[in-house]
Amino acid sequence: MTEKRLTFKEMCVKFDVTPRTLRYYEYIELLQPDREGRARYYNPREVARMILILRGRRWGFALEHTRKFLLIYEKQGTDAQLQSWVDMAEAQLGELTKQRAELDVAISELTENREQSLELLRSRK
Repeated sequence: MTEKRLTFKEMCVKFDVTPRTLRYYEYIELLQPDREGRARYYNPREVARMILILRGRRWGFALEHTRKFLLIYEKQGTDAQLQSWVDMAEAQLGELTKQRAELDVAISELTENREQSLELLRSRK
């Protein structure tokens, strides 16, 4: 059975990214599609890498951290990559928890200020 490869356009559609984004990920060596002339084809490995890249972005990881994480697998294997992932995830969870606490404070302050402003407006009518 041959592995399914996606074209450049199919990758953009599948992951809802712009061509510029996909080219940038190639430029910084996050993705390495097969090239046939000017055409690019993405094999299942590249599709899996794209899933990891987008998850990393959603979870707040810098692209450089994702690139290093992907390189660990190539150079040191699965166990080293999994340990690196656990370490990265733990650090990021701490950062996200801190950001959530800061957001909770900001939301609370903004809500209180809005209510005070509404009260002031009502008292002037």
